Amino acid sequence: MEHEHVRDVDPAVADALEGEVDRQRETLQMIASENHASQAVIDAQGSALTNKYAEGYPGSRYYGGCEYADEVEELAIDRAQELFGAEHVNVQPHSGTQANQAVYFAMLEPGDKILSLDLTHGGHLSHGHPANFVGQLYDVEQYEVDAETGYLDYEGLAEHAEEFEPDIIVSGYSAYPREIEWERIQEAADSVDALHLADIAHITGLVAAGVHSSPVGIADFVTGSTHKTIRAGRGGIVMCDEEYADDIDAAVFPGGQGGPLMHNVAGKAVGFKEALEPEFEEYAEQTVANAKALGEQLADNGFSLVSEGTDNHLVLVDLRESHPDTSGGDAEEALEEAGIVLNGNTVPGETRSAFDPSGIRAGTPALTTRGFDEEDCRTVADLITRVVDNPDDEDVIAEVREDVQSLCDANPLYE
Repeated sequence: MEHEHVRDVDPAVADALEGEVDRQRETLQMIASENHASQAVIDAQGSALTNKYAEGYPGSRYYGGCEYADEVEELAIDRAQELFGAEHVNVQPHSGTQANQAVYFAMLEPGDKILSLDLTHGGHLSHGHPANFVGQLYDVEQYEVDAETGYLDYEGLAEHAEEFEPDIIVSGYSAYPREIEWERIQEAADSVDALHLADIAHITGLVAAGVHSSPVGIADFVTGSTHKTIRAGRGGIVMCDEEYADDIDAAVFPGGQGGPLMHNVAGKAVGFKEALEPEFEEYAEQTVANAKALGEQLADNGFSLVSEGTDNHLVLVDLRESHPDTSGGDAEEALEEAGIVLNGNTVPGETRSAFDPSGIRAGTPALTTRGFDEEDCRTVADLITRVVDNPDDEDVIAEVREDVQSLCDANPLYE
């Protein structure tokens, strides 16, 4: 990637931008919520649409000069509808969190009740953590996964709903490695006359490709991020039936946001077009196959996996049994030094803190974009093992860093 124009104006920022490209080229990006967008998506996001205010919606803007903004947003909407089969799509949310915010603002009053998964069990801040606006505005209680199996406790969720009588139940998670049974959560919502919000932020691409079941047509609302497994422009999306369309649109603008980031909407449109190509289904299938291979090799190497495996793009490793003296934070730091970038993560039954948890979360979306296959991911699992077994051994870390560089050279990025 070239940054000549930036360098002419601001060499310090140009150096940082080039450093970031080199970092991504020369290390393994395994944070499960990250990916490598195509050059086409990056070009769209860096386009002159960054200059355009387009408050409102296509055909009904508050400013003039929106004919091309309208065209881009309509393309993004049409392509999302084709990908997901949704009746109504809003592509303006700046993030997945703000997509969730739109649903809450549209359908709830302050003090209404939300039932969602506990953060330490794989939930998300925007589902009701007390540090987030959701936990501050609404009455939130949280369900859990079965600490023994690592799977969602659907019966416990239903029982909790009967006792709590929530106004909305939130499904979809940030650190859950198994396929979600949307119908069972919908049954729990129906039994207490609650709405159901399915947040597919992590699995948006897997759902679009049909390699994970879709909540569209089951849940009342489906939100997601558009830059994770689907590799489109950075931001969020809300999908719903037509009966909720006006309320959702009003909650996004003017309820929660001002002018949309039209350059990001352009990136979404381009990424959605890429996701409609047959190659994207192959990519999504390979992402899941790679995660399974990664998890199987880690398990063979003595690590404990939450739920003993994965159905999607990530594995969640519980270090307490295999490496009781190594925290997730320790592992994350040592692995980054070796060129493997992932994150420490809480695990069900967490005994440490969220700031220095007991597990690590590793994803395969970005590796798969680079061209990694199952054999490569087994090799990566072995490299992870060598580092976590020897987090303070500089010689081991240096050796692994060389092996990482070889893998990166064999699978180049942004040539």
